[in-house]
Amino acid sequence: MSVGDKERAAMLRVDQAGEYGATRIYAGQLAVMGQRSPEARAIARMAAQEERHRAIFDAMIARRGVRPTALQPLWNVAGFALGAATALIGPKAAMACTAAIESEIDRHYGEQLEQIGDGDPELGATIAEFRVEEVEHRDAALAAGAELAPAYPLLSGAIRLGCRIAIGLSHRI
Repeated sequence: MSVGDKERAAMLRVDQAGEYGATRIYAGQLAVMGQRSPEARAIARMAAQEERHRAIFDAMIARRGVRPTALQPLWNVAGFALGAATALIGPKAAMACTAAIESEIDRHYGEQLEQIGDGDPELGATIAEFRVEEVEHRDAALAAGAELAPAYPLLSGAIRLGCRIAIGLSHRI
């Protein structure tokens, strides 16, 4: 099954917004944590990959004439606040945030790949490549003790729900 131009544009809008939000979450975490702890160094590496993802989606949006989400100013503030708040709880909570978000992004990118099929090889290949890196982020966060964060099930569930809401809103707005 392949989707049309309008749906591919919405996918790009959502994916660019998500990568932008990820860069803001990591910026908030690093603002609180600094750059010296092992967790902060891991976050900095993940942030660099997210910045690369965002730049590639920025270029695709521009080249394809897709409008970005009008909610970007909200994702700027909300992403930074989420990152800072989880880092203030502690390094394990910062990793729990990454694990939760990347779990949702893995699911989201998988659904997009099914919808795209072979209808847009460039977008499909980009999403597939980024999905691998997002899963690596999730697995690294879990290995760093994400599940040991205070109230992990509640924290993870709330962040995953927020991620699904952000995806839905960015798809339309």
